[in-house]
Amino acid sequence: MQIKLLYNRRKTSNVQVGNIFIGSDYPIRVQTMANTNTNDIDASVDQARRCIEAGAELLRYTTQGLREVESLREIHAQVLTAVPIVADVHFQADVADAAAQTVEAVRINPGNYCKDPSKLEERFVHLLDICREHGTAIRIGVNHGSLSERMMDLYGDTPRGMVESVMEFLRIAVREEFQDIVISVKASNTRVMVDTVRLLVKTMHKEHMAFPLHLGVTEAGEGEDGRIKSAVGIGALLADGIGDTIRVSLSEAPENEIPVAKELVNYFADEESERYDGSVVAEVLDNIGGEAEVRYSSMEENWETFCLQAAAESGRLLWEFNASELTLVNPHFSETKLNFLSKDILQAARVRIYKTEYISCPGCGRTMFDLQTTIAEVKKATAQLTGLKIAVMGCIVNGPGEMADADYGYVGAGRDRVSLYRGKECVLKNIPQEEAVAQLLALIESDKSVK
Repeated sequence: MQIKLLYNRRKTSNVQVGNIFIGSDYPIRVQTMANTNTNDIDASVDQARRCIEAGAELLRYTTQGLREVESLREIHAQVLTAVPIVADVHFQADVADAAAQTVEAVRINPGNYCKDPSKLEERFVHLLDICREHGTAIRIGVNHGSLSERMMDLYGDTPRGMVESVMEFLRIAVREEFQDIVISVKASNTRVMVDTVRLLVKTMHKEHMAFPLHLGVTEAGEGEDGRIKSAVGIGALLADGIGDTIRVSLSEAPENEIPVAKELVNYFADEESERYDGSVVAEVLDNIGGEAEVRYSSMEENWETFCLQAAAESGRLLWEFNASELTLVNPHFSETKLNFLSKDILQAARVRIYKTEYISCPGCGRTMFDLQTTIAEVKKATAQLTGLKIAVMGCIVNGPGEMADADYGYVGAGRDRVSLYRGKECVLKNIPQEEAVAQLLALIESDKSVK
């Protein structure tokens, strides 16, 4: 059966964020997040300029406290004419209030916005009033790894729990007639991320809401693996017509994220257009065992572009046709190279696990060690292992939660301090960073010997 897909973008309301609009009447916006210390203004501005030059349309900065809000004021003054700034706030509602008076948008996380549920509506309405007065947009951003205890008790660690976390805030906003909201629901597991976004869209539709959506796969990693994983999750939703702004979260310099995101956006850019012509074909075939096989063919000559396009198309087809096999056809590349790519896509879609998977965050101002160097060290030390999921996380905001299905975790616990996890259990706390990789490897080897 040959598949020909049409792209019809979901209709949403439009939200003004500084000098741009986000919504279905406008292009899909590309954004990134700084990984500098927000209080290092010179480094933050220099990085912002590199990201803007690469094509970033929004910049997000971690905003731990009021000192960071003041630093954002200065960063904002230097890049205001180029792109809007989003303050990323966790744990402190008063910091969100201050940031909303300083920059164009504030991201809050329902999982840690307000510890006291009885005061949640009061606090959120206060923020809405500030945002209304200052023309500030809000991003409500739920991560799979940071659901509140209340939502965990009610729904467990599930897509429904993530959706209800969002809807609780949206219902308040609708009652208050506040519409300048963009939503994100993210996970490091691509299937969870896609299922959750689809469920959120259906839930909003039932309640006559049409807020725009920001898409991303958290902790996607780096290199080709990170790009493929991001393309599988984001591409599946863009193919549905869902998504108004995206970020490709790579454990690399943030400016490296922009070309990848733009490639995905451009691939799905032509509304109501057929993306397949005589040289680009997807087929679904039956296997002897009764499970489907996806065959994706292309004449694309650039390897990086082909990887992104194949991943973006194949993830959705694998899931929707319950396929367990993927065959890639392209005359420009060897069969061996195509076979390795098909396995990487199958693993990114969580259909089959062929090798150790590294779940790693992109880093931000909360990260207190060199994330890219650490990831390289962990990969080198564990290169001989297969079939494990190992997480390298910069801090505790999303770390322990987003790596919940990892076998082992390496999580920043403070400046040059690391905690090691076996599954969800913290087994070594606050050890010196210089000892952490060796301790992680020893933990893995110890567990292997017990088995």
